[in-house]
Amino acid sequence: MRKSVHLMLCTLLFSSVFAFADDRTENNGNLILKNIPLIPESIQQDLTQYQNVRSAPFRGFNREGDEIFITTRFGNVSQLHRVRKQGGAREQITFFDEPIGSISRKPGGKSIAFTMDAGGTENNQIFLLDTKDGSSVMLTDGKSRNGGPLWEKNGSRITYQSTRRNGRSNDVWMMDSKDSNSAEMILESPDGSWWGPSDWSKDGKKILIQNYISITNAKAYILDVESKKKEMILGSNEIESYNAILSFDRSQNGVFFLTNEYGEFNQLAHKDLKTNEINVLTKDIAWDIDGFAISSDYKRAAFTANEGGMSSLYLMDTASMKYRKVKSIPIGLVGGFEFSEDGSKLGLTINSYQTPSDSYVLDLRNNPLLYGDLNRWTVSEIGGLDVSEFVEPKLISYKSFDGRMIPAFIYAKECREPQPVIISIHGGPESQSRPSFSQRIQLWSKRLGAAVITPNVRGSDGYGKSYLGLDNGFLREDSVRDIGALLDWIEGQPCLDSKRVAVIGGSYGGYMVLASATHYSDRLKAAVDIVGISNFVTFLENTEDYRRDLRRVEYGDERDPEMRAFLESISPNNNIEEINVPILVVQGENDPRVPVTESEQVVKSLEENEKTVWYMNALNEGHGFRKKENRDIYEQTVILFFEKYL
Repeated sequence: MRKSVHLMLCTLLFSSVFAFADDRTENNGNLILKNIPLIPESIQQDLTQYQNVRSAPFRGFNREGDEIFITTRFGNVSQLHRVRKQGGAREQITFFDEPIGSISRKPGGKSIAFTMDAGGTENNQIFLLDTKDGSSVMLTDGKSRNGGPLWEKNGSRITYQSTRRNGRSNDVWMMDSKDSNSAEMILESPDGSWWGPSDWSKDGKKILIQNYISITNAKAYILDVESKKKEMILGSNEIESYNAILSFDRSQNGVFFLTNEYGEFNQLAHKDLKTNEINVLTKDIAWDIDGFAISSDYKRAAFTANEGGMSSLYLMDTASMKYRKVKSIPIGLVGGFEFSEDGSKLGLTINSYQTPSDSYVLDLRNNPLLYGDLNRWTVSEIGGLDVSEFVEPKLISYKSFDGRMIPAFIYAKECREPQPVIISIHGGPESQSRPSFSQRIQLWSKRLGAAVITPNVRGSDGYGKSYLGLDNGFLREDSVRDIGALLDWIEGQPCLDSKRVAVIGGSYGGYMVLASATHYSDRLKAAVDIVGISNFVTFLENTEDYRRDLRRVEYGDERDPEMRAFLESISPNNNIEEINVPILVVQGENDPRVPVTESEQVVKSLEENEKTVWYMNALNEGHGFRKKENRDIYEQTVILFFEKYL
């Protein structure tokens, strides 16, 4: 009774004056809220359906290929489940407090190697799971950052990437799966770039190694396991190009890889290691190839093309190198695909604006090369929402300051009166806004009556290597000017209210939010910065060691005096006086990518300059919120913030 009266009083107080509690905590003290009003019960109730949407992405087959593994959430975080048949029940296998990361089943066996961190730190450890009884054992040291466990073809050894040597370098290690004490470093990273294994040879004597420097610069090597000697087979030390090694071919004398050396986009190619002849296989596809899988007998491969933000799936005969598009795939995004061990099935995840990520199986037995029969194995809960009412994303483009056309997706209802606008800016910066399932966008549309625009400003992935480089180094603020051009475009749309525009974004998108607030405060009503960069110099100095050199390639090297001065000049935290728009700042305490200090300093500066700022910090999260209890309050707070200021 007392609780009900308290809630009623809070709701009444909110309806007349916002009920502020300067500092308070939620979720057993793990979520700190500063200057954020109490969330009205009406918002909590109205968001219940949207906050109980689930997904069930495909994670792999069992040994026999008649069952699949998925990850889904029935508690606070996503865990591994088994599905024994099409439309079957989801049987939970793992029961951890943290979400499961990558998984890799032992060839010919039932054990699964998986990764998991603690509290969003991204210091992933590799565990070995017994799928019979759900027991697991940690294989790595519990301290370093480890990832990409890759089984030898006979299942006896695992190779993986690790920072175990010094906490900074991304080296390649190997261990006997039955003896974690056997772990040894087999390739020492000579610099701060990323090195990791991609494929084992059938005889276990060689490993394909990827050296990732940036999204437009990557090289590949073959490592002799016994001698530990490596040989560069793709890329060059003199010329920057992207070459992502994928797999050995059936002969083991050739490799499949992705490359941008021969055009604007990442193309699928094959190299004969004896003759050094390179054959570009996807010359007729003028888009990035962004996914690849090959069967265990190397006879069949599958790959996806990112065609303007949508996915197309192709099957390829590896002997003839001929491929054809799979026409049974619904329009949407395709990912996480993998062949069954006998090669007769392809498991995959499909997502669309009306359906969350669910698991499908393409049965190739009746038509082994081309189409196959597509079967949906999971149908995830959508909280009782009527997806037929979801706003459909539409592709648009608008002209920026230099005449360049910028692609974007807009979610807008039929025009009755001018709608407020929320501009959602992706991170990366080498990411891409794609028309996927988003209950948040649909919630903003329904509750706020807002149109949502997701721009792919210069520097975004998916539009060629030239477009990727248009925001590098001293060109950084050109991408911010693309947001200014979008504001100009909005002014010319009779169905959009240019006087009610908000921006929201995470990570690099958080920087874009703060930069937009710096340059365009007079044209914005609200801004939401999620784990964003507020000062490039302090960001580069404080991001985790294993990431620093990778980020310097994109943003510039802060140790260079000229670049340092430029980065300081464009950093939002050094231009606080230009910000005159209410800001909500959201952060994870354990974020290894954009440290908590980036949010703390901008909140402090905003408060010192008497600006309106709400601050949320989750002590058990990292680069974004993965725990439902934290995400729920975050989403409720965003609605509250937009309702007040937008």
